[in-house]
Amino acid sequence: MPYPEMMIHGMRHELAQLGIEETKTPEAVKEAVENTEGTLMVVVNSVCGCAAGGVRPGIAMALQNSDAAPDKTITVFAGADIDATDVARGFFTNYAPSSPAIGLMKSGKLVKMFERKDLEGRHPQQIAQALVSAFNEHCTKTEAANN
Repeated sequence: MPYPEMMIHGMRHELAQLGIEETKTPEAVKEAVENTEGTLMVVVNSVCGCAAGGVRPGIAMALQNSDAAPDKTITVFAGADIDATDVARGFFTNYAPSSPAIGLMKSGKLVKMFERKDLEGRHPQQIAQALVSAFNEHCTKTEAANN
Protein backbone atom coordinates (compact mmCIF):
# COMPACT_ATOMS: atom_id res chain seq x y z
CA MET A 1 0.00 0.00 0.00
CA PRO A 2 1.46 3.40 -0.98
CA TYR A 3 2.32 6.10 1.52
CA PRO A 4 -0.50 8.63 1.96
CA GLU A 5 0.17 11.75 -0.12
CA MET A 6 -0.45 13.94 2.94
CA MET A 7 2.48 12.24 4.68
CA ILE A 8 4.99 12.72 1.86
CA HIS A 9 3.90 16.03 0.34
CA GLY A 10 6.66 18.03 2.06
CA MET A 11 9.32 15.53 1.02
CA ARG A 12 8.16 15.77 -2.59
CA HIS A 13 8.11 19.56 -2.38
CA GLU A 14 11.78 19.74 -1.32
CA LEU A 15 12.82 18.43 -4.73
CA ALA A 16 10.03 20.07 -6.74
CA GLN A 17 11.09 23.52 -5.50
CA LEU A 18 14.52 22.84 -7.02
CA GLY A 19 12.90 22.40 -10.42
CA ILE A 20 13.08 18.61 -10.35
CA GLU A 21 10.15 17.18 -12.29
CA GLU A 22 7.96 14.68 -10.47
CA THR A 23 7.35 11.62 -12.61
CA LYS A 24 4.54 9.70 -10.95
CA THR A 25 3.74 7.30 -13.79
CA PRO A 26 5.75 4.70 -15.69
CA GLU A 27 5.01 6.56 -18.92
CA ALA A 28 6.45 9.82 -17.58
CA VAL A 29 9.66 8.07 -16.50
CA LYS A 30 10.05 6.30 -19.85
CA GLU A 31 9.41 9.54 -21.75
CA ALA A 32 12.07 11.39 -19.74
CA VAL A 33 14.68 8.65 -20.14
CA GLU A 34 14.03 7.98 -23.80
CA ASN A 35 13.59 11.60 -24.94
CA THR A 36 16.11 13.60 -22.94
CA GLU A 37 19.00 14.75 -25.08
CA GLY A 38 22.14 14.91 -22.99
CA THR A 39 22.13 14.05 -19.31
CA LEU A 40 19.26 13.13 -17.03
CA MET A 41 19.42 12.82 -13.25
CA VAL A 42 16.87 10.38 -11.83
CA VAL A 43 16.27 10.69 -8.09
CA VAL A 44 14.52 7.91 -6.18
CA ASN A 45 13.18 9.89 -3.23
CA SER A 46 12.36 8.24 0.09
CA VAL A 47 10.84 8.82 3.53
CA CYS A 48 13.97 7.59 5.29
CA GLY A 49 16.14 9.78 7.47
CA CYS A 50 19.12 9.66 5.11
CA ALA A 51 16.98 11.16 2.34
CA ALA A 52 15.86 13.99 4.61
CA GLY A 53 19.15 14.61 6.36
CA GLY A 54 21.61 14.16 3.52
CA VAL A 55 20.27 13.37 0.07
CA ARG A 56 17.71 16.10 -0.58
CA PRO A 57 19.90 18.85 0.93
CA GLY A 58 22.94 17.46 -0.91
CA ILE A 59 21.09 17.54 -4.23
CA ALA A 60 20.08 21.15 -3.58
CA MET A 61 23.68 22.14 -2.83
CA ALA A 62 25.00 20.35 -5.90
CA LEU A 63 22.49 21.94 -8.27
CA GLN A 64 23.15 25.42 -6.84
CA ASN A 65 26.93 25.18 -6.71
CA SER A 66 28.00 23.39 -9.86
CA ASP A 67 29.30 24.80 -13.12
CA ALA A 68 27.86 21.76 -14.88
CA ALA A 69 24.41 20.29 -14.40
CA PRO A 70 22.16 17.63 -15.88
CA ASP A 71 20.07 18.77 -18.82
CA LYS A 72 16.98 17.44 -17.04
CA THR A 73 16.18 16.12 -13.56
CA ILE A 74 13.28 13.90 -12.53
CA THR A 75 12.17 12.17 -9.37
CA VAL A 76 10.04 9.22 -8.35
CA PHE A 77 8.98 8.52 -4.78
CA ALA A 78 9.68 5.00 -3.50
CA GLY A 79 6.67 3.68 -1.60
CA ALA A 80 4.29 6.11 -3.32
CA ASP A 81 4.97 6.15 -7.08
CA ILE A 82 5.39 2.39 -7.02
CA ASP A 83 5.05 1.59 -10.73
CA ALA A 84 7.08 4.66 -11.77
CA THR A 85 9.80 3.72 -9.27
CA ASP A 86 9.94 0.19 -10.68
CA VAL A 87 10.41 1.57 -14.19
CA ALA A 88 13.11 4.00 -13.05
CA ARG A 89 14.95 1.21 -11.25
CA GLY A 90 14.70 -0.88 -14.41
CA PHE A 91 17.05 1.59 -16.09
CA PHE A 92 19.60 1.11 -13.26
CA THR A 93 20.91 -2.14 -14.69
CA ASN A 94 23.25 -4.22 -12.52
CA TYR A 95 22.12 -2.42 -9.33
CA ALA A 96 19.78 -3.76 -6.69
CA PRO A 97 16.73 -1.60 -5.90
CA SER A 98 17.49 0.94 -3.19
CA SER A 99 16.09 4.17 -1.90
CA PRO A 100 17.13 6.80 -1.82
CA ALA A 101 19.17 6.49 -4.99
CA ILE A 102 20.42 8.79 -7.73
CA GLY A 103 21.14 7.70 -11.27
CA LEU A 104 22.86 9.91 -13.82
CA MET A 105 22.02 8.94 -17.38
CA LYS A 106 23.40 10.10 -20.69
CA SER A 107 21.46 9.45 -23.88
CA GLY A 108 19.35 6.86 -22.04
CA LYS A 109 22.31 4.94 -20.60
CA LEU A 110 23.31 4.88 -16.93
CA VAL A 111 26.74 6.52 -16.49
CA LYS A 112 26.84 7.04 -12.70
CA MET A 113 24.89 5.45 -9.86
CA PHE A 114 24.59 6.44 -6.25
CA GLU A 115 22.94 3.67 -4.25
CA ARG A 116 21.66 3.98 -0.70
CA LYS A 117 24.98 2.58 0.54
CA ASP A 118 26.76 5.49 -1.19
CA LEU A 119 24.43 8.05 0.41
CA GLU A 120 23.40 6.80 3.84
CA GLY A 121 25.28 8.37 6.74
CA ARG A 122 26.92 11.02 4.55
CA HIS A 123 26.65 14.74 5.21
CA PRO A 124 24.87 16.86 2.60
CA GLN A 125 28.22 18.47 1.68
CA GLN A 126 29.74 15.06 0.92
CA ILE A 127 26.78 14.08 -1.26
CA ALA A 128 26.89 17.45 -3.02
CA GLN A 129 30.62 17.08 -3.67
CA ALA A 130 30.13 13.60 -5.16
CA LEU A 131 27.28 14.86 -7.35
CA VAL A 132 29.26 17.90 -8.52
CA SER A 133 32.13 15.57 -9.49
CA ALA A 134 29.71 13.41 -11.48
CA PHE A 135 28.17 16.50 -13.11
CA ASN A 136 31.62 17.79 -14.07
CA GLU A 137 32.48 14.44 -15.62
CA HIS A 138 29.25 13.73 -17.48
CA CYS A 139 27.29 16.99 -17.93
CA THR A 140 27.75 20.11 -19.99
CA LYS A 141 28.63 23.46 -18.48
CA THR A 142 25.71 25.70 -17.60
CA GLU A 143 25.02 28.97 -19.41
CA ALA A 144 26.06 30.98 -16.36
CA ALA A 145 29.43 29.27 -16.37
CA ASN A 146 29.86 29.91 -20.10
CA ASN A 147 29.24 33.68 -19.86
